[in-house]
Amino acid sequence: MREVDVLGYLRRLGLDATGRPTVEQLTVLHRAHTERVPYTSLDIHLGRATTVDPQESAERVVRTGRAGYCFHSNGAFAALLTALGYDVRWHVAAVQPLKLPAPPGRIGNHLGLTVHGLPSPAAPEGVWLVDVGLGDALHEPLPLVAGTYRQHPLELSLEPSGVAPGGWRLQHDPNGAFTGMDLWPESARPDDFAATHDELSTSPTSGFVRVLVVAVRTGETVTVLRGCLLRVVGPDRQVTETEVTDRAAWFATVVDRLRLPLDDVTAQERDALWERVRSGHEAWVAAGRP
Repeated sequence: MREVDVLGYLRRLGLDATGRPTVEQLTVLHRAHTERVPYTSLDIHLGRATTVDPQESAERVVRTGRAGYCFHSNGAFAALLTALGYDVRWHVAAVQPLKLPAPPGRIGNHLGLTVHGLPSPAAPEGVWLVDVGLGDALHEPLPLVAGTYRQHPLELSLEPSGVAPGGWRLQHDPNGAFTGMDLWPESARPDDFAATHDELSTSPTSGFVRVLVVAVRTGETVTVLRGCLLRVVGPDRQVTETEVTDRAAWFATVVDRLRLPLDDVTAQERDALWERVRSGHEAWVAAGRP
């Protein structure tokens, strides 16, 4: 297994070398990742094939400043945490989109992570839900304990899952981009997600293929660009939506506001990307933005 470039990864997060694993250090790492490594389906829209190999995703963070969507963001972050000495475990998880009336069951459309061995008053058993791959949800780790948690400007809750025996249910804020996520308790491996990743990244019916998404989560705001629609949940929980249909303004939004580097994207690739984003956005709007 290839080693993670820890110092290069930390530089991308705007951090120096960290000390021994602690809840406080884990929180700093988690916050930095959601703020500085955007959740995105960009590589799909650039026509660049990826895998769920965590080292590959970590190398992409170091090289380009982006990982990808859930399998990549959480995979890369797990590789970094493991290299830093944290006890990280992968889990099959399922995200329930807004349009689904009920949790979908064990479909494995999401990679969930837990970190163990860090007891605190909030987590007596030392287990934490860690997730930098949900786009607009967690800004900090959550103790794997039932309860309601305020992560400004959103409110999240954890409870035993109704579809994953012995597992957990993360209920998202009503202003979130999905309804909830169920986490199965058994440990998983990258191979458990390979087939689903292939489908989500190549199928014409996949939302990731149809519409580009970029999301950044800070301690004050949630910013999501879907196609050309910029949606922001502000500090006061007010939601604003703006269509960014001017090419120059769109790229400025991606690079400057959402902090998604495009240094490795050529001028020709940018032309093709803009055409794909614009046509995908128009089709999405015409379909009622499902």
